[in-house]
Amino acid sequence: MNIKGLQTKEIFPGLKGKFIHGKNISWVFWNVNDGAKVPMHSHEHEQIMYVVEGKFKLKVDGNEKIYKKDDFVVIPSNAKHEGEALSDCKLMDVFSPARDDYR
Repeated sequence: MNIKGLQTKEIFPGLKGKFIHGKNISWVFWNVNDGAKVPMHSHEHEQIMYVVEGKFKLKVDGNEKIYKKDDFVVIPSNAKHEGEALSDCKLMDVFSPARDDYR
């Protein structure tokens, strides 16, 4: 398979992803428009976010940090978090367990 053949889904305005699902993990490749926001939320899934390109502001359990190219963060299960793109971004997320809501 090739990622170019995967359908793109817009989860929030300006946040478009391509999704690969295994039995226990989901891997997401995001294209995020400058200014796009991810509202405060939490989920049972542990999440690792990696910044391929751009700058992304993320607040996790009240702690805010700006992530840039080659930065990553581990977001624990059920942690409240929100984000905002400070530029056009390319991000990768890995979720465990798999995100059935993104299938």
